Amino acid sequence: MRNAERAEAMSEPDLKKRTKAFALRILKLVDALPKTTARRALSSQIVRSGTSVAANYRAACRAKSTADFIAKMGIVEEEADETLFWLELLEESRFVSAAKLPAIKQEANELIAITVASIKTARRNRAAESAFRIPHSEFL
Repeated sequence: MRNAERAEAMSEPDLKKRTKAFALRILKLVDALPKTTARRALSSQIVRSGTSVAANYRAACRAKSTADFIAKMGIVEEEADETLFWLELLEESRFVSAAKLPAIKQEANELIAITVASIKTARRNRAAESAFRIPHSEFL
């Protein structure tokens, strides 16, 4: 199944669990890093963005409107992409063995794809809803 198709099939509770599990994996990865100055700086960044994915997805689930949902999911996308950047930096700096990162990098990529697909679906649904609205002035 392609990433976009998986996005359509993933339920809200499943994605909440998945983003939380991603945050926990990030925390465990960071805990395993040696405590040098550079690693501490990277650790701080990746913890912030990696845990933010789950926190902002939960906020998106409580959105007050479609526009609010789209905006909050945009933040989820940005944070997941930023986390991917920090993972790539960890790998390219050789602070972490490249063998330890493929699964978590793949999860970050999949979360990005799911988020993008959700945003596209919400935009498409919003456009469809507005196409069926009849202006009030026609009834006056």
